[in-house]
Amino acid sequence: MSLLSIATLFASACFCIAMLLAMLRVLRGPAAQDRVLAQDTLYINAMLLLLVLSIRFANTLYFEAALFIALLGFVSSVAMAKFLLRGEVIE
Repeated sequence: MSLLSIATLFASACFCIAMLLAMLRVLRGPAAQDRVLAQDTLYINAMLLLLVLSIRFANTLYFEAALFIALLGFVSSVAMAKFLLRGEVIE
């Protein structure tokens, strides 16, 4: 095994563990703000996991999927923050 292969395997495992912990915070968060922050952490870790998999398998399709997750995650974070702040998303 090469060093790059070992590093991507280790990074993938770390991102999976971080995603599990973020999912736990989404399910058990005491406040809605905690759940929104955990959602942010979850989509960022999912995006980074896809980028690491793209490097590992040398496939550019994963980059496009990571970009799509980043766009949807940002929009959902803004919508949730606006909902928590004002109580409505669309004015």
